[in-house]
Amino acid sequence: LLAERPERILGAAKLVNGRFPLLLKFIDAKEELSVQVHPNDEQAARAKPGANGKTEAWVVMEANPDTSRIYSGFKPGMTAAKFVSALESKSTPSTLHTFAPMPGDCVYLPAGTVHAIGADILLFEVQQTSDITYRLYDWDRVDAKTGLPRELHVEQGLAVSNFASGPCPAVKPMRLSETCEELVNGPYFTLRRHASSKRFTVGADGECRAIVVLNASDGSEIEWNADVDAIRTGDVLLIPAEVGACEIHPLGSTTILECGLGG
Repeated sequence: LLAERPERILGAAKLVNGRFPLLLKFIDAKEELSVQVHPNDEQAARAKPGANGKTEAWVVMEANPDTSRIYSGFKPGMTAAKFVSALESKSTPSTLHTFAPMPGDCVYLPAGTVHAIGADILLFEVQQTSDITYRLYDWDRVDAKTGLPRELHVEQGLAVSNFASGPCPAVKPMRLSETCEELVNGPYFTLRRHASSKRFTVGADGECRAIVVLNASDGSEIEWNADVDAIRTGDVLLIPAEVGACEIHPLGSTTILECGLGG
């Protein structure tokens, strides 16, 4: 469908190297994931012709108040030389900005921001469609099968890391209405959160949107072009541009994330 009639799905937005421009994921981290960084579009194209960079955002769904941590950005004053020194002295975590996440927190991570998801966290992620990841640190773990640590990409990763940006805390949502707040309004995607027990609208005429149902009681519905379908917690729906605005009919309190394609 994307190859034959992309405008019916994407509207004015464009495919990225023949692919849908965003990836949407649920990530359920039982232990810390590796410390990573991604290049921006220009850096990615130099490393791999035709590739694009990776800006992403997380919305925390569940977290353990005692053990969960988000790592987002370097601490102030960090440099590549200091980071390499910390790797050698096995004190790498001390270089990273970190905080204890709460359900509902959103973290926006422009390309070049070092980051890691800590243990016992379930979150939703939206990102540019990209497969370039540089692993800077893996918590000194050893692979049980090989007896060796996983490969790191320190030189490549530090070359694309944005040390000047410093810590990257959770975003402060902007209230757009009684039931809607804006979490991200960036060049690659937008992200809004709707929370209501009354009917509300998602999507927009001529624009492609994806909705992620974080919470919905049985019996909740989405109405589109005079058709009605059930929605439930965990559903992810793509709203093609030609479908346009849709109405959510909650049955009880309903929370939905709405992802739009950037400019």
